[in-house]
Amino acid sequence: MADEIIDLTRYLKQDESTELPRGSMTLWGADGERSRFALPLWRIIHLARGERGLILRTPVGRPGEVRPYVVLDMAADPARADVDPAAVPSFEPDDGPSLLDLGRDGLAVFLGSRAGFVWTLWVDGTSKREDTLPARVREDVLFLAGECAGLLFLRDLADDRGAPGE
Repeated sequence: MADEIIDLTRYLKQDESTELPRGSMTLWGADGERSRFALPLWRIIHLARGERGLILRTPVGRPGEVRPYVVLDMAADPARADVDPAAVPSFEPDDGPSLLDLGRDGLAVFLGSRAGFVWTLWVDGTSKREDTLPARVREDVLFLAGECAGLLFLRDLADDRGAPGE
C-alpha cells in the first residue's frame, strides 16, 4: 500500500479564537519509517493544546539522560530538539500504561521499555492551558499514544536507536 498525503486541516479547530499556530509544523529525527510518528504526534499535540510533541528514550536508571527520538514542533522552525530532563516525569521499565497530565507543565505518556531504554511521549508548551484535560480527551491521547507504541515495538523502530547527530 502506498503512502498518501494526509490533509491535517480537517483536524484543525474551525474556531478562529484557537490559540494554536496554523501552518507551522517542523520535524526532527523523522526520516524514513520514523515519519509515521508525525500524524499521531500532531493529533496528540492538538488535543493537549501544546506546542511540541516528542518521543523520548531514556536509559534505564539514568533519568537525567533523556534523548529525543522524534520531535514535532508546532511553534519553531527548526524544530527544538532540546529537552529539560527535570521537566519530564521519569518512568520505570515495569510501569503500566500511564498518562500524567501536568496541566500547564506538560503531558507525559509511558510508551514502554525495551533493551535498556524507557520510551516516553512528552508534550510541552501547554502553558496556556487552564486545567487538566477532560477524561474523554485523555482517552483519545492514550489511544494515539498506543499508535506510537505500536510503531516502536511492533514495527521494531525502538531497535533503531540512532538519532540525527549521533
